[in-house]
Amino acid sequence: MIVVLKKNAEKQQVEVFSAWLHSMGLETHMSVGENHTIVGLVGDTSRVDIESIMALDIVETVRRIQEPYKNANRKFHEADTVITLSTGAKIGGGHFLVMAGPCSVENEEQIISVAQSVKAAGAQVLRGGAFKPRTSPYAFQGLHEEGIRLLLKAREATGLPIVTEIMDAQHLPLFADIDIIQVGARNMQNFELLKQLGKLRKPILLKRGMANTLQELLMSAEYIMAGGNEQVILCERGIRTFETATRNTMDLSVIPVLHHLSHLPVVVDPSHATGSYQLVPPMALAATAAGADGLIIEVHNDPEHALCDGPQSLRPEKFADMMNKVRAIRPYADRSFTTGQLALE
Repeated sequence: MIVVLKKNAEKQQVEVFSAWLHSMGLETHMSVGENHTIVGLVGDTSRVDIESIMALDIVETVRRIQEPYKNANRKFHEADTVITLSTGAKIGGGHFLVMAGPCSVENEEQIISVAQSVKAAGAQVLRGGAFKPRTSPYAFQGLHEEGIRLLLKAREATGLPIVTEIMDAQHLPLFADIDIIQVGARNMQNFELLKQLGKLRKPILLKRGMANTLQELLMSAEYIMAGGNEQVILCERGIRTFETATRNTMDLSVIPVLHHLSHLPVVVDPSHATGSYQLVPPMALAATAAGADGLIIEVHNDPEHALCDGPQSLRPEKFADMMNKVRAIRPYADRSFTTGQLALE
């Protein structure tokens, strides 16, 4: 349920109203806009008398929310969420963020070289895997703690914030200095991990599972946000379909749909979606044009000898060329649907 307060509602009246709601065992989520203040009610609202609320002088209207996700719902929070990193880089609300780097950290020379290259091309965040979930138990699993150390060394050398994937809540102490923690597709519904991430106060990049619906993705975001961490970035990385020409099927329609349903930033990972370096630039440009808030791209200085996902990694010079095209498209990106009406409900 959401309650829209009148523009002239006094602070003391709002505080008394909130205290009354809390006395009924409800949590409140306050979103203050230019013209209205929206109070989101989280909990069992079946006992709430709408007519009693409507009778209050400060209330303009009351609406029940049918979707099970509340904190991630745009109806609770009309304005786009803007997440600011330690460097001042922003994502969401018109701010575009590019994360780039190798699938996995292999050695110090490799990660620092790639970090310098992607920064020169315009990336604002360095991506790199220290822990790697692999289908085969015999495949390279990452350098683990050593990989984290090398990522921090690359950050020291370039100033780029880091995004890297966590696989187990037990590893959280190792991620204390990581700027953005990534939850991979395989862990999207690892609810115990999501609960622990909800206790943090740092950005979480949440990837959509390869066979999950958007509502399931938003419910996973809700697990994090219910714990108090509202810094969630949604990521589309392709879904599994009957098509075998690409590694996964990249679902670009999620960009406008998620922006309609949620206020959270949406980024796209064309590297995992396509599985081919040749397809990454055109799909990155398509995602940019469709209104994505950012991209996460795999870049490697020697893809042929990469220990992980070489075929989908761009060489630094190809990444720089792609970034020039992304910058050219950005002014024409379509975000008009955020305030429009989609026939989805």
